[in-house]
Amino acid sequence: MLTIRLTRKGKKNQPFFRVVLIDKRRSTKGGRFVEDLGYVDPLKKRRSFNKERIQYWISKGAQTSATIHNLLVSEKIIEAKKIHVSKLSKKKQTEIDAKKAEDIQKAEAAVTAKKAAEEAKKVAEADAKASADAKAMADKEAEKPVESAPSEAEGEVKVEELAPEEKPEESVE
Repeated sequence: MLTIRLTRKGKKNQPFFRVVLIDKRRSTKGGRFVEDLGYVDPLKKRRSFNKERIQYWISKGAQTSATIHNLLVSEKIIEAKKIHVSKLSKKKQTEIDAKKAEDIQKAEAAVTAKKAAEEAKKVAEADAKASADAKAMADKEAEKPVESAPSEAEGEVKVEELAPEEKPEESVE
């Protein structure tokens, strides 16, 4: 597999790096490369990349190392997120993992709260609709003509009108 990576050149304490396309199995210190694609001079803070050739090789399936990927992103040769390159201590890594887990829990809680609010809103709308329907039914019934109550002449007999002999006896204790 072909990869785009840095090879170190320069003297001791004077680093200079070439950006090369090389077979992944070859050495980073002196292996033969397929093509020279640019350079990076960290002391003078200069860098140069052959943009067209880099894009060509990436389109053909060449992989980039993490450092080269980040350099190409910062030079806007490729559009992607940077990759975290440095290694973290176990303590720092656990802190980051805990923070990610906490953020995920907060996001899930926010989603559940939003769903609960939507459900409450639906229930409130249903209650409002039900009370509006009940009010409409009450208004309909109020509009119906009221039948008159049966009069005394229609068969009701009051207790006072009964003869004294017909009055029910009260129990005296």
